[in-house]
Formats: sequence, C-alpha cells, structure tokens
Amino acid sequence: MAQEFKLPELGENVESGTVARLLVAQGDTIAANQPVIEVETGKAVAEIPCPYSGIISEFRVKEGQTIKPGEVILVLNAGTKAASVPAQEKAAPEILPEAAIAAAQAKSPKPAPKLAAPTVRVTEFPAVSGSPSARRLARELGVQGEAAPATVASASAPSAGMSRPEPGTVTPDPMSAIRKMTAQQMTRAWTTIPHVTHFDKADITNLEILRAQYAKQAKQAGAKITPIAFVIKALVEALKRFPKFNASIDMENQQVLLKSFYNIGVAVDTPSGLLVPVLRDADRKSVVEIAGELPVLADNARSRKLAIEDMQGGTFTLTNLGGIGGTAFTPIINAPEVAILGMSRSVVEPVWRDGEFEPRTLLPLSLSYDHRLIDGAEAARFTRWLCTALEQPWTMFLGL
Repeated sequence: MAQEFKLPELGENVESGTVARLLVAQGDTIAANQPVIEVETGKAVAEIPCPYSGIISEFRVKEGQTIKPGEVILVLNAGTKAASVPAQEKAAPEILPEAAIAAAQAKSPKPAPKLAAPTVRVTEFPAVSGSPSARRLARELGVQGEAAPATVASASAPSAGMSRPEPGTVTPDPMSAIRKMTAQQMTRAWTTIPHVTHFDKADITNLEILRAQYAKQAKQAGAKITPIAFVIKALVEALKRFPKFNASIDMENQQVLLKSFYNIGVAVDTPSGLLVPVLRDADRKSVVEIAGELPVLADNARSRKLAIEDMQGGTFTLTNLGGIGGTAFTPIINAPEVAILGMSRSVVEPVWRDGEFEPRTLLPLSLSYDHRLIDGAEAARFTRWLCTALEQPWTMFLGL
C-alpha cells in the first residue's frame, strides 16, 4: 500500500513555508526519520524528516513551491512499512537557528486556466458638437471631429499597432521567503499606521572625542565603540522618560500597552534581505557591552544563524544607514511598536557658536512615529532630549 508523507506543523503562527531544497530524489530509498526537504518559513529554515522508510515513488513538491501543513510531500512505494514513531516525534520539526517573522503566507497559486481567444467589441458613440475653440483644439490634438462617429475597441489582448516587448526583455525573479515576509510586514505597517517622521540633528563632536579617548580600553575589553552603541544607550534613557515611545497599541480593547523592559531591535542589511535581531535588556548593559554584542547579532543575521527568539520581543527599533550615506529618510515602523529611529551619515558642518562658525560633527536623526498615540510635540521633545543626551553624554547619568 502506498504511504503518503504530509508536511507537519512548522511552529506557532507559521501557516506555510517555501520548499528551499530537496534533500532526496524520486527512486531513492530512505530510512525512517531521514530529512527529505528543507522548508523556509519567513527567516527560518527547517529540515523536514520523514517518519517512514521505503522507496520514494513520487515527489509532490518542487523547489520554490509554497506548501502548507497537511499537504503531501512525497509518496513511498506500495508495501513500504511505516516506522513506528511516537506521537511526540511526529510533532513539528525543530526550526534551525534562523530568524523568523511570524506571518502567514498566501496559499500556493493554482495554474491559470487557458483563456479563450480574445473578443473585440466595437461601440459607436453619437457625434458630439462643440464650440469653435473646442473643435480647433481637437484638430490640433488630432482628435476626430463631428464628421464621423467615434468608435472604441476593447479587447483582452494588445491592440493592433501596439508594440510588443521583444522576447527576453523581462525576466521573472521570484521573491524569496524573506522578501515576501518583508513585503507583507511593511504593507501592513504602512497601511494601518498613520506615519509621521520628525527630523533633527545631534552635535556629536564631544561624543566623538570621548569615543576616541576610550577606544583603546574598549578594544582591550573586546569591543569597538561605535556611535550606534552610544545612541542605543541614550535611546533607552529617552524611552524611560517618554514611556509612550516604548509601547504598543491594543485597538481592539482601546488601550495602550506600556512596557517596562527595553529590547532594541537593530535592522541589519543582509544578502537575503532586511533582518531585525533584538538586543535584549539594553537598559542593563553598558556602552561597551552593547558595542561588543552588536557585531555578533549582525554577523549571525548575515550568516542566518539567528534563533527565532532573537527576532522577537522588540520594543523599539533602530535602523542605521550612516555606513552607506544619505542625509535623512523616513523609516517604516516595525509593528506592533509605535516608533522607529533612523540614523544617517554624520557630517562636519559649520555651526554658529559664540559669535563665530565652528566645524562640528552633526548626526542626522529621523524619527517615525505612530500618530494614533504620539503627537508631533511629543516627538520633537523626545528627539531633542535624545540629541542633547548625545551632545552631552554625562547628562544621561544625572537623572534630569
């Protein structure tokens, strides 16, 4: 009797995945609990083991296909004997240490039915009279006048005379699972959250002097102090003083969820797409500790070695484009958070101080916030406090 092997549950809130790789082929003999495919779910990859042994007579999936739990992966030859596997072993496979954003993917599209030959319907319209100036303008634009009735042709294929693209000018490039998840997440955030972005600049001249002064000691401690480490430290202090920014909105129950923990998501640009690992308990870590942990999170993101929990539980997100360039941008809020801070490249500019211009290092900041909860004046105060903390780092420890 033929034995079907179906995709098991992939984890909480994971409703589908993409077949990333086939690990065996049709005709292969497999042992019980041998991995047969890799499934990518958002930003996680799982090896799916088959609990049966036998010869594969048919594969029902292919690489790049979207598959949901319960769908048949493969069929083993008639007469193959299923291995006796306890119920707990048939549970969802362990997700490899990759990051994931919990979001449902659309059901695998079905092949489009063949369309009948296009039909063309021609509709006649009565002649339309107009003023002399209107008729003159029509002649100048090449529009037919009153002499002949106008006709409109509608068709499901390109009209005669329209140029067709040459073969090979368009190359389909299927979205990766990460890009699909990013597209879905960004679309939801942009269409459900009223975004406003506030811009400011922090004078980090003194901060850069301080950073250079303690660079050697930090290196001995195993860390390279970067501006982003100071920004995160100052950001946590700002969130303590402006708790609305460290919250989420429960619209169903019409309430605001204020959070007393500070987990800062840090957006990382990777070859696979944008990932946001979370720096946990940032309020309990020093600048040096933050500076030492950030490269580890970034390296794990780029090599896709993040655990699922490394992507969850963030309360505020920071995104930094300073290493690439630009003067400002409008980051999209990482829901269910209510704000996100963007950093652009710092630049030395002349600043009028004490009756003369001085060269000062300015750091552009872009704060996008959820206008359902945060008003513009609050956003301006939050950003200005953050700028002041970066301009005079010692003020963070005064409790003012």
